[in-house]
Formats: sequence, C-alpha cells, structure tokens
Amino acid sequence: MVISKEKKLKVVSLFSGCGGLDLGFINAGFEVVWANDFLPEAVDTYKKNIGDHIIFGDISKIKSKDIPDNFDILLGGFPCQGFSIANKKRSMEDERNFLYKEMLRIVKDKRPMFFLAENVKGLLSMHQGKIIEMIVKDFEDLGYKVNYKLVNSADYGVPQQRERVLIMGNRVGVENVFPKSTHGKDLKKHISVKDVVSHLSDVRISDYPIKLKNKTIHNHIARTNVHDVFWGRKNKVNQHDVCDYLKEWRAKSEISTKNVDKHFGYKHTAGHWFRKDNNSGSVPTPEDWWELKKLLDFDSKYDKKVTELELKPIRFEQSLRINNWDKPSDTITATGPEIHPNKKRRMSVRECAIIQTFPDDFIFCGSLGNMYKQIGNAVPVLLAEQVAKSIKKNILNNYEIISKANRRNRK
Repeated sequence: MVISKEKKLKVVSLFSGCGGLDLGFINAGFEVVWANDFLPEAVDTYKKNIGDHIIFGDISKIKSKDIPDNFDILLGGFPCQGFSIANKKRSMEDERNFLYKEMLRIVKDKRPMFFLAENVKGLLSMHQGKIIEMIVKDFEDLGYKVNYKLVNSADYGVPQQRERVLIMGNRVGVENVFPKSTHGKDLKKHISVKDVVSHLSDVRISDYPIKLKNKTIHNHIARTNVHDVFWGRKNKVNQHDVCDYLKEWRAKSEISTKNVDKHFGYKHTAGHWFRKDNNSGSVPTPEDWWELKKLLDFDSKYDKKVTELELKPIRFEQSLRINNWDKPSDTITATGPEIHPNKKRRMSVRECAIIQTFPDDFIFCGSLGNMYKQIGNAVPVLLAEQVAKSIKKNILNNYEIISKANRRNRK
C-alpha cells in the first residue's frame, strides 16, 4: 500500500446505512471505493445520493476476497441496538453485539492503515466495561494501536446533543488523533435547532418537493400523530359527519380527490378526509381546513369545531418529547422523531436530516418510517467530516513515518 500526498486516500465502508459517515469522509477529500449495507431502502438512498459502489447484502455472507484490496481506511458504524442504553435487555449473547467481528475480519484480511468504528455511549458501560475492553484487545491483537473517545456531536457544530463512542486504530506507528471540539464552553456557541430549521416551521408538509425562496426542499414530510396531548381540538368532532359534509361540497365543486391531493402536495392524505370506512378516515388539521375551504368554498358549519384548539397537558415520555428550539436537539433516534416546538406535528424528515447535517439536496428513499430510521441511524455528516479531516491531517503530518511503515509491511 503506497500513499501519496497528491492521491486521494481510499475508504471501504461497512454498515454504511444511508451514508452519513461516508459523506463526511468524501467531503474531507477521501474516496469511498466500496460500501455495504443490508437495509434495501438505505442502499437505495446511498445510490441516489453518493454512488453505485455500495453493495446490498449481509456482510457476514460477503467474503473478504470480494472486497477491494489496497484501501487506506476502513469505516464501520456497526449496529448498536444490542449495546444501547435504551435497550435494557442488552447482553453479551445478543448476536448484534458481535457484528463488530465482521469489521475485525476485514481489518485482519485487508490490513488498512487506519480503521474507525462508531457506536453508542452504552458500549462503554456494558458489562462494567468488559465489552469495550474486549473490542480494543481484539484489534490490538492484530497489531493495531487502538484508542477510543466519547464525543458529543454538539461540540463539533452539529445542532444535536448526540454522544457517540469513536474507536480508532492504526498499524503505522502513529498516535490516533481525534478532532478537537469547536463549540461549547469557551468556544463557539452551540448551534440550536432554531438556527437551522426555523425556516421550515410554518411550511406545510408535502409528499412532493416544494419551492421555498427559489430553493427546492425535499422530504418535508412528517408524522402528525401528536394526538390530544399538545394542541388538541377543544370540541368533540364526529369524523363521519364531517366526512359526509366534505364529500357533499367536493361534489358541488366537481374537484376530484386526486386533484385535492395534488393541490395540497399529498399522495393520499386528502383521500382520508372523504372516507369513513373502518375508521380509517381523518379530520383535516386547522391549517388544511382553511386551505380546503378556499378550494371547495364550503360554509362555516364546522369551522369552529374543527379549528378551535386548546393546549392540553403534556406527559413526559420519550415518544411525546418536544424538541428543543433554542439549543441543540436531543438525539435524533431511529424509532421516531420528537414533536416540533409548534406542537402540531413531529419533526419532518428534512428537519431531522438538517439536524443530522445532511445537505439539503440529499434525498431519502423509502417509507416515512424508514426515512426516519435511516436518518436516526446515521452519523452526523459534519462530525464525520471533522474526524476525517483529523485522520487526513495526521497521515499527511506523518507522511514519512507512514510510508516507511508501509514499505516494511510489503516486505
């Protein structure tokens, strides 16, 4: 393996997901030559935005010989569900905990200069620290110098409090250097949620791309299941009665349900306003009600009942937590987004992506829930970029030492 100051350093990525970690390294000037994930929708997203070099499949069934040789860095945000503090049943028997051994296999077989693994904070405390000790020793036994560090994304300019463990190793005789914090006490002020997504606060969610100040906004879709715990209807509304009422006025207007959907930018939501079978119908939100009234020109019979809201008590639960506004977000999770500070909907896919520092033109594929999952599982792009720059600078600063080490390895 020969390194050159002029040549891009090559990366192989395992457990790549939709590509947050990879994109950060690409932004820092690395070239990702091979990637892998077993979630089809994440692979689709990766291909759409980053490249076709990602392979769909279970890494435990992919042979080392099918992965390129002579790359410089191995990345691996191996699955963390088994390690997570949120998973109270985590144990050493959880097979997901041992997927890091697939990364170990590739390190052993391919001998990259560096490797970088990422995982949840819970990894450090699991079995009184025995798991992290086991992981470090396994890589050290392959001849790598290994260090790990707990970092908080907010300290690197990410508008999110997200603590993660970074495990770094190299076989070329240099120190493992982690990036220095750029935000926090005595540094730059932490970035708040309001700083990055306030422009979308009052923008109607839409299944289709929307234009905002000559800019195209993708994936501004969101769950609206905040129920009656935040801004709830003050008056009881019979959905069947409202449905019959809206169907009557739609018939008068001679506007099809399909065209109502098109007007709102929805794929199917409006259809539920005109159906009551199997209790699958719904009543429009106040914002949608007033827009629908402009379109169908109906009278004021239900205006007050549908649109009059009151703020109801909030119970503190993970699924009912309201996002921060004037400080960094709490951790964006894979299970579902927090409620928007406006208390009318969940944070949209695009808002979550922005908080994870994905670029605005990064388009996610799959169902709504799957998009949320991809984003929640990702490494914040900006954090990944800071780590990548740190590794790159370390390599360039120790160019002669590393070149000699690589020559020795080839003998």
